[in-house]
Amino acid sequence: MAHIIVVGNEKGGAGKSTVAMHIASALARMGHRVGTLDLDVRQRSLGRYIENRLRFLGKEGLDLPTPRDMLLPEVNEETLPEGVNPQDHRLSAAVAALEPESDFIVIDCPGSHTRLAQVAHSMADTLVTPLNDSFVDFDLLARIDTDGEKILGPSVYAEMVWSARQLRAQAGLPPIDWVVLRNRLGSQAMTNKQRMEAALARLAKRIGFRVGPGFSERVVFRELFPRGLTLLDLRDVGVTSLSMSNVAARQELRELVRALGLPGVEVRF
Repeated sequence: MAHIIVVGNEKGGAGKSTVAMHIASALARMGHRVGTLDLDVRQRSLGRYIENRLRFLGKEGLDLPTPRDMLLPEVNEETLPEGVNPQDHRLSAAVAALEPESDFIVIDCPGSHTRLAQVAHSMADTLVTPLNDSFVDFDLLARIDTDGEKILGPSVYAEMVWSARQLRAQAGLPPIDWVVLRNRLGSQAMTNKQRMEAALARLAKRIGFRVGPGFSERVVFRELFPRGLTLLDLRDVGVTSLSMSNVAARQELRELVRALGLPGVEVRF
């Protein structure tokens, strides 16, 4: 069966689609068969990213490893058995279609609480949660005291992940490997950065996730999207001399994929 990687966070602007695209593209470059699903049925940032890629590669006559993106199938609710949720059926049908030809399926969730995202989390073998280095984002995981030190209890997103874990346990499935990424980090060593690092370390032990390395805030990610490119494609499209920022970003991607510890993956890029 395909290993399902869900990229989720109920807050927009954390860099989920950028992370999802780079994970999927990196796995494809290493020779793995990768399928993708975008559950943000309105904005479809990941889906648009891959559409941009296919358009650009066709225009330039290039053949670069690319994940296979699939739209959620439409469903006639009248044909469903009584009690079956249409959204559950759409997601299950898409995963079933991708699974026979995929080693990994990367699912990008919207920055809000939806039925599709909730079901996807219960399907995750690996859950990747990009998190901005801000206590505003941290509040999705846990409520924290005014001093920024004492954790008062889990918050809405952590409770949703807990429910997904319970569903998997009831179904006899392996537990979710939950990795929280400190993403879109600034370059300055500020006090807030240190407090966030300490708070995440405390919370990781309490609710059961691993803290992994994400991406620093870089202009290059915004520049790559219109052509559907990733950091790993730069030399293939004629960038012969990478800037120090681009070299550092590639190293961050390498460390991110290595930290996920995905089955059968040996990082080679």
